[in-house]
Amino acid sequence: MVEQIIFSILFLLSFGFAVKNVRTIYQNIKLGKEWTPVSTFSERWKNVVIIALGQKKMFKKWLPAIFHLFIYVAFIFTQIELIEILLDGFTGSHRLFLPILGSFYIFLINFIEFLSVLALIATIIFLARRNLIQLPRLQSSDLNGWPKKDANIILLLEIMLVLFIFLMNSADVTLHQESYHFHLSGFLVPYLQHFNTPSLQVLERIGWWGHILVVFGFLTYLSYSKHLHIVFAFINTYFANTQPRGKIENMPAITEEVKSMLGISEGTGNAGSISDFGSNDVFNLSWKNLLDAYTCTECGRCTEVCPANLTGKKLSPRKIMMDIRDRADDVGKKLDMGSDAFCIDKNAPLSPANFNDGLSLFSVISPEELHACTTCNACVEACPVLINPLEPIIKMRRYEILTMSSGPADWVPLFNSLENNQAAWSLSVDRSAWTNDLSN
Repeated sequence: MVEQIIFSILFLLSFGFAVKNVRTIYQNIKLGKEWTPVSTFSERWKNVVIIALGQKKMFKKWLPAIFHLFIYVAFIFTQIELIEILLDGFTGSHRLFLPILGSFYIFLINFIEFLSVLALIATIIFLARRNLIQLPRLQSSDLNGWPKKDANIILLLEIMLVLFIFLMNSADVTLHQESYHFHLSGFLVPYLQHFNTPSLQVLERIGWWGHILVVFGFLTYLSYSKHLHIVFAFINTYFANTQPRGKIENMPAITEEVKSMLGISEGTGNAGSISDFGSNDVFNLSWKNLLDAYTCTECGRCTEVCPANLTGKKLSPRKIMMDIRDRADDVGKKLDMGSDAFCIDKNAPLSPANFNDGLSLFSVISPEELHACTTCNACVEACPVLINPLEPIIKMRRYEILTMSSGPADWVPLFNSLENNQAAWSLSVDRSAWTNDLSN
């Protein structure tokens, strides 16, 4: 009974803490502007099934994809055993599903153990790739500090999960050899047979409690980790835009102004304001841009194929997404503080509309990074969970040029020519002069 009480308290604490953190992340994502996906219901679910569930884009690199698949499939099937452990914890029972499923239960646990061994191998290989082989895309400067530690912590937790479950199963099988046997954990039985029953019961409890405590720790830690993509990958692929990747969203204010100049305006000619010209902070990015940032797996596939990055320029699409996520976290924390030090109007309460801490995305993302982007969409194509790093880059460049009246000096002649001649190159005659000959 004491174990059940302790278990229930720990479960409620970890689950409550996780819910609180997820709610915070949801509030941070909602700091972004409203956005409506341009896709049908069937297209969204097709993305979820093929991209998120089917891991289609992962297999552009087949070797890491296979190892990732080992962990992914093991994660899915081990939830069955985890559900049983949770129910055992609440009810005080032991292997609750065994009398219900019978021989199928033995098959299921054997299959889960087989997947767990594959996941263990894959996890060790992933640790080696990061720390021994030092794969270049996993060693770049934008991963220095916490991101590197985070990846290793998660991999070590996964190893602990597998080791504890095998300790639990092997001690349990040794205690109940007459009733059931699991093949892989059964290999440890000869080494445990010399232990007496109380010692085996202690080992089984160590394995059981060790596994569930790691699960609770993982649940609590998940919201601070890039492994939040375990959940967000499905949400992000559902809301992903299915339009052609080369299509760039128009700005309503600019579109209306051009229509007004051409005499084909459908409105008042003043559909937008200067605040609509691009984005300088999380408030004028869309909530989908912020969801992209929280979904980022930090795998670096986007940066690895970026032509600007490959030629030595400062741009890293992965860093852009990480900076946006970190800025959203920072703004969210300051809003939660409720301090009037961040209020634009000191007489009004602190809110997203009444917030200014003197910082913006330009505080962490330099113009040099933004200018290096060639808008080739290589990063968009490479992302395994349909994140679009190009969108915030375009929006920040628009803000810099249209709102701040800034930008690279090399671009000024182009802008002047577009404004004056409606062409990229300066022309000595009006661009439409050739049409005069059509009337002759």
